[in-house]
Amino acid sequence: MNVMKSNLFKRQDLINYGLLALLLLVVLPLTLDIFRLNLVGKYLSYAFAAIGLVLCWGYGGILSLGQGIFFGIGGYAMAMFLKLEASSPEATAIQSTPGIPDFMDWNQLTALPWFWEPFNSLGFTVLAILFVAPLFAFVVATAMFKRRVGGVYFAIITQAIAAILTILIIGQQGYTGGVNGITDLRTLMGWDIRSDSAKYVLYFFGVAMLFLCLLMAHLVLKSKLGRLLVAIRDREDRVRFSGYDVSNFKIFVFCFAAMLSAIGGAMFTLQVGFMSPTLVGIVPSIEMVIFCALGGRLSIIGAVYGALLVNAAKTTMSEAFPELWLFAMGALFIGVVLAFPNGLAGLYTLLVDKFKQRRAHSSAPANRTSAPAAEKEQVDSSSGVTAPSQS
Repeated sequence: MNVMKSNLFKRQDLINYGLLALLLLVVLPLTLDIFRLNLVGKYLSYAFAAIGLVLCWGYGGILSLGQGIFFGIGGYAMAMFLKLEASSPEATAIQSTPGIPDFMDWNQLTALPWFWEPFNSLGFTVLAILFVAPLFAFVVATAMFKRRVGGVYFAIITQAIAAILTILIIGQQGYTGGVNGITDLRTLMGWDIRSDSAKYVLYFFGVAMLFLCLLMAHLVLKSKLGRLLVAIRDREDRVRFSGYDVSNFKIFVFCFAAMLSAIGGAMFTLQVGFMSPTLVGIVPSIEMVIFCALGGRLSIIGAVYGALLVNAAKTTMSEAFPELWLFAMGALFIGVVLAFPNGLAGLYTLLVDKFKQRRAHSSAPANRTSAPAAEKEQVDSSSGVTAPSQS
């Protein structure tokens, strides 16, 4: 059992997770007001997608420019449940058709669409968040990877699907809320999610879900599957010639990343109180890749820091320079990537390694002077140089 623990979690891993937990559970809640803490919760919802991209892109070599698709599926599933709860006949009595969401009434729908009906159940909504996005990812990945479509072609296809889904959501305004999205979400099982106390609870719940997803991703990377993903990324032909079905591994990791993104989308809806097609398309999908690249595409913890830092910089710059913040964000991203190709995680690893080397060098003389008698030093009388004795 101890051997298994040592293989799964090295000392440095435990330190890294401990530092992240200290930041998210202690430092930020004690230093930020509820408005800023709610923003951090929003930033962390993007970290779920960034973690999935570390698995897909960093370790599997699968660059997906459509993670916003799965983020949106999870977010819309949660928003549909919350919207139905806020659209009770009593709350919508002034509408032409009470008991349906307001945007449906505005678009002259007279009944709730059939595919909305199951979202009256929280249990079904949770299952939809966990399985609809991976199921859609399975269809896409099977169609692509079984035909050995990958690389830049796969990235372009996922980007095109994200664009198509955005157009579909906007065009079907009566069923999806259109360009405005699904808004005015108030309660979760009768619990007001707009209050300050609820925002604190949702923040800590989001952090707990984030660490659960980090644990699952960590277990994948430390397993045989993680080693195979690296082998597929570096030498796919050799893995295939060794008898493995490479496409199955790619399909699995892509579906797993889709599930993580969908969970993040659901957390976003709870934190912010709405869901919009602007969070589904090409731009948010590329931003998620930026979170991963800046944090370090080989570090799941680095992806969390990347999501936090990029979004915090985005908020700060947009407040200080409303007309220039996009240019500043682009310059920041280009500068960091050029200076630190492995992201912030690579910089952190470099600093830790240098610290360990200095510590080893500083302790080396003490170890030599305390060596056994067989290695006592002799002094050369002619030169004054010390040397270990020869037995």
